[in-house]
Formats: sequence, C-alpha cells, structure tokens
Amino acid sequence: MPHKCREGAPVAGEDVNMSNAIISVKALVKIYKMGDVEVHALRGVNADIMKDDFVSILGKSGSGKSTFMNIIGCLDVPTRGQYLLDGVDVSSLNKDQLANLRNRKIGFVFQSFNLLSRTSALENVELPLMYNKKITSREMRERSLNALEAVGLADRSHHFPNQLSGGEQQRVAIARSLVNDPVVILADEPTGNLDTRTSVEVMAIFQKLNQKGITVVIVTHEPDIAAFTKRNITFRDGKIIRAMEVDKPRNAMDVLEKMPLMAVEDEI
Repeated sequence: MPHKCREGAPVAGEDVNMSNAIISVKALVKIYKMGDVEVHALRGVNADIMKDDFVSILGKSGSGKSTFMNIIGCLDVPTRGQYLLDGVDVSSLNKDQLANLRNRKIGFVFQSFNLLSRTSALENVELPLMYNKKITSREMRERSLNALEAVGLADRSHHFPNQLSGGEQQRVAIARSLVNDPVVILADEPTGNLDTRTSVEVMAIFQKLNQKGITVVIVTHEPDIAAFTKRNITFRDGKIIRAMEVDKPRNAMDVLEKMPLMAVEDEI
C-alpha cells in the first residue's frame, strides 16, 4: 500500500482502520482569541498519515505547522474538526484521557532536547515509563537500555547531559521517545541545534527507526532535512498548500559516508 498524506482524505472511523492511517484529520480548524481579535491558525485542514510513513511538515513562521503538530501531539485541541489517532477520536477525550493517550501513543523529540540536567541518560529515558504503574523497575531499566542501544548509546547510559555532545543528547531524547513503544514519533525541529554532520546522523537514526516500522513526523524549515523523508507537507496561512511524495529520498548513511569527519563541537 502506498504511503498517503493528502488533502481531502476521508476520515470515517471504519475507513481509517481499513486504510491503516495512524493520524487522520478532517476539516481541522484552530482559532485563537486575543481580546476581540480572532487568529485563524488552521483553516479546514484534511490529511492522512499512514502507518510506516516518514513525513516532514514545512512552512514559514505563522503558517500553521506548529499548531498542527501541537494538535496531533494531543498538546492542544482543535476549535472544530475531527482528529483520529490510531483509530481513537481525540476530540471526545478529556484532559486526563488526552494525557494518557499521549503517553501511550506518541513519542516526542524537541529541538532543545528537554533532558533533566542532573539525571543520567538512562534515567532520562526512563521518565515516560514512570507513569505506568504496571511496569516493574527491572523492566523499566531493560526497556530504557534497549532504547539507548537502538540509538547507539548503550555505552553512555550513565553519563549526564553535560557529559554528552549535542548529537548524543538528541539521541537520548530519541531513545526516550521510543521507550513506550509509540505508534508515532513527533519531532519538532530535531536538527535545529545541531551542525550539518550531526543533523545527518540524527536523520540516519530516524530512517533506521522508520525502516523498522515506526511512523515519524518531523517539523523542519530545512529543505535539505526534508529530503531525507518520504513525504513533505507544506503549510501556508493555516492550510496545506502542498502534500507530495519525495522522489528518491536521500539515504542518510550514504550521505555520511561521503562527508569528511570533522573535529568540531555540536552547535548548542
């Protein structure tokens, strides 16, 4: 089945399950009120993001891309419209139910890493599991170590953030996003604080995870980064103006092989 993420896609519950959509939105509207002024951040957005897809969300500041990511990440709710996450109608959930769904279904990666400075890499990765009362301490440790191994940092598990490079800190953040076995990883400018080589290394990790069947959605303003993904969605003035498949996505490992090793610190 080809990957899809298109304007005007149907979002009925049965159709979502049949089409294998992880994220499905229909007529999504978000209006912020600032005094007597209404700001229309999203204006009737329709889109499907399928299982195993790897999507970039692009657009200038104020285009609506960040609002869209906040809503599909269950950090905000739409003013109108429908949003289904893995078949669940998010619009019908209260705050506690949203938080529970967010913790079970979504892994987050942020531009600024958001690691606790006085906590080891392993303990940072364990954090999302602490909300699960059914998991034992031993299982928590095993799952966290497996997540760090998946991003190539098993040997740095006891290091603190200030002992890690920017790229290593972002890999810890990616491991943390994996530890709850989410249906989708949402990454907001995940390479924004990194130098060129480290950015490609991070995209290589995302590509590897996507090849294992994890759906990944990233926000980026960099076309070079978007070229590593399978599909690009471009926002302007609260609408999707373009949703297109990437012709021959760049292979991050191939790019790394051609890049010279540079003894420079990550930009933080």
